[in-house]
Amino acid sequence: MPAIEKGARRAARRRSALLALGGLLTLLLITFCIHGYALSTLEVQLAAIRSWIIGDGLYTYREDGTPFGAALSPVLALMLAPLVVLPLPVAGWLLALTSLAALMLALMVLAGPAAREHGRSRTLIVLTLTALALLAGPVRATIGLGRVDLILFGLVAADLVALRRATLARQRWWRSRSATGDRSPAARLRRVWFTGGWAGVGIGLAGAIAAGPLLLIGYLLVSKQRRAALTALVTATTVSLCALIAAPSETLTWFGTTLWEIDRAAPLSDPGNQSLAGVLARLYGDSAPPVLVWISFGVLLLAVGLIRARSAHADGDETAAFTLVALAGAAAGPVTSPGEAIWLLPAVLILADEAIRRRLGTRLPRSRFTGVGFAATALAGYALMVLDPLAAQTWNGYAVALILLVNALPWRHDNLPAAPARRPVRRAAAIPGPRGG
Repeated sequence: MPAIEKGARRAARRRSALLALGGLLTLLLITFCIHGYALSTLEVQLAAIRSWIIGDGLYTYREDGTPFGAALSPVLALMLAPLVVLPLPVAGWLLALTSLAALMLALMVLAGPAAREHGRSRTLIVLTLTALALLAGPVRATIGLGRVDLILFGLVAADLVALRRATLARQRWWRSRSATGDRSPAARLRRVWFTGGWAGVGIGLAGAIAAGPLLLIGYLLVSKQRRAALTALVTATTVSLCALIAAPSETLTWFGTTLWEIDRAAPLSDPGNQSLAGVLARLYGDSAPPVLVWISFGVLLLAVGLIRARSAHADGDETAAFTLVALAGAAAGPVTSPGEAIWLLPAVLILADEAIRRRLGTRLPRSRFTGVGFAATALAGYALMVLDPLAAQTWNGYAVALILLVNALPWRHDNLPAAPARRPVRRAAAIPGPRGG
């Protein structure tokens, strides 16, 4: 017994040392990101908010010597307003730590089911994936620039929890409710929580902060998840109305003009714009893409993404469905910064999980790719994100990856068995069938 206790204490000390080392390396990496990107986006946004506070207007602010200003919604401006009283590095660190928590939450949601399926510790998997994600360019750019893309990522991922467990949890709840007959307000709140009735709240909040996540409401309608779509729409509308009450002039200006100024923060041909519009603008050597060409291919990408997402939902893989919609929105949208390419992370996770499932002999539909092919694609996608962002932007690497994954990302078929099924033994029928039947 003493030897066993001594071994347990030694293992506990080893885990504590590894966690401390991981925490230290995480802080060093965040410091490196903040120093490298200098919180330039957050600096512009806070300067615009200060201009708004002193009465000059939120959207009249311009960077020194440039025609570019801040492109943030009134909801986001109200969220960031308390940070104006802090020094820029302190504000950046607070936003970075919040983004780190949102990233860990999202990875727990995305990788948790796969960890359980393969018999691995969810905590260890999440910590490992967090360390790998912090090396990826979209995460580094989001933290270093002081953007909120990771927070939006976490909000959207939170809705996956509700959508996954809605059916099973609702059945369990109604059985217990019929047995107890509890109709109190507290019981109703528990029912909403445990049955996933709050699905759509995260998408609605993210859609009120930025326009991109609103595409997921269209997906929820296409996949006939009308209750979640209605919840998301009501949430986004309610938050926007609260912003209208708090800042009526800025809210009207945002929805009336500023939202449609797609080149407000930078020209569309800027190398940092990794959307289809940015690629076309650079190919044509102009500050903006040819509108008809961009709209035609953009609508096609959105249609492919929504159709494939609906098929993934029908096969039970909500994670792949959300990822396909987000990738399609990032590829077809007018402006996609490296930070907004954050949904490449779950795409790489899906490819890696597909490779593992095929390596273990899981019964899956036929594919042109083998397990080695999926593993190589996942490694290539992760290597692209780890590379210097400037090099990836010069090659239009993120844009090409977004477009390819919208058309080729696989999804898991949960209606198939998770392990190879044995061939059933044929037995003689108890009642012979008719001849020729």
